[in-house]
Amino acid sequence: MTAPLLILGTGLAGYTLAREVRKLDRDRPLVLVSRDDAPFYSKPMLSNALAAGKSATTLVMKSAERMAEELGATILPRRRVASLDPAARHVQFDGGETLAYGDLVLALGADPIRLPLAGDGADDVLSVNDLDDFARFSARLDGVQRVVILGAGLIGCEFANDLLARGISPSVFDVAPWPLGRLLPDAAGRHFQARLEAAGVRFHLGQAAQAVHRDGPGYRVELGDGRQEPADLVLSAVGLRPRTALATAAGLTVGRGITVDRRLATSDPHIFALGDCAEVDGLHLPFVLPLMQQARALARSLTGTPTDVSYPPMPVLVKTPAIPTIVAPPPIGAAGVWRIVEDTPDAGLEARFEAPDGSLRGFALLGPATARKQTLSAALPALL
Repeated sequence: MTAPLLILGTGLAGYTLAREVRKLDRDRPLVLVSRDDAPFYSKPMLSNALAAGKSATTLVMKSAERMAEELGATILPRRRVASLDPAARHVQFDGGETLAYGDLVLALGADPIRLPLAGDGADDVLSVNDLDDFARFSARLDGVQRVVILGAGLIGCEFANDLLARGISPSVFDVAPWPLGRLLPDAAGRHFQARLEAAGVRFHLGQAAQAVHRDGPGYRVELGDGRQEPADLVLSAVGLRPRTALATAAGLTVGRGITVDRRLATSDPHIFALGDCAEVDGLHLPFVLPLMQQARALARSLTGTPTDVSYPPMPVLVKTPAIPTIVAPPPIGAAGVWRIVEDTPDAGLEARFEAPDGSLRGFALLGPATARKQTLSAALPALL
């Protein structure tokens, strides 16, 4: 019997790859392994589910059983992989059972970064990284009025905006001087902040949380300057760290993520990686559009047509209805400067990152300016 194509992970990366493979090959044995119940849902919807009136149950689009039927695949839910053996070409599960593979794909995703918080309430801090997390988070919201969010990045701001739909005005803390500090230049970040504040979000910037203390049924979040912020619930959204432990233990090359080339191959010729756990040709882009490009290219490679992944310009949509925002960040380390082209109530804010020769290398569009996404995207060079 032919050893299967084995995919570890049933998030958007794993299931998208499986679908792309099945478009090209209906017969190859296919096995997917999941840490959870393996439902198909859109992870990006977790941060705007409240406004959409979605629960953890209604976010599920298809069950694991339905996905197995559609894909002609075996899906193993609630299984944890203890180790990989590249030489023997098998994985070992907790409990000792092994499963052989012909090719292995790591679609492991990423884990929330946990701040080193002191205090007896530190272990109660929530994060939302998957459907199970969202179920726990949403179950805790009944009667809640005060939510503190640690982190004013993409996910923190999206959750802050979403909580407004529940009548909650969240407080957002970050050490950065403006929100979305890794994506937006100063003026754009402050424009973004002002619109969210007008909608009801409170920002406390330039401040790091030091501790979370229990205080009756709620909490007190202690800041670096000694101030205390009361909260009914504390949500951490300070970023994600690629899951690389399995790859490291197996002797694969690991950088920020699992190191792969443009064909998504690791340092072992029969092991591949994609999605949030992968660092592709030096780039780690934990967004949906890069994942889709990776899945299409890898599916072709796995079915007999070696294909390099390409990255066209891929602007990031920030899901904050209070201030619609689209960002195409410049490449890390790119030479150039941000320039504000327009900042008016009617036109919104447009910022361009221009190289020394005047060419466009990135942009940020806020409010009505988001209508110019296509025009500016067409002027950007490919990322890869």
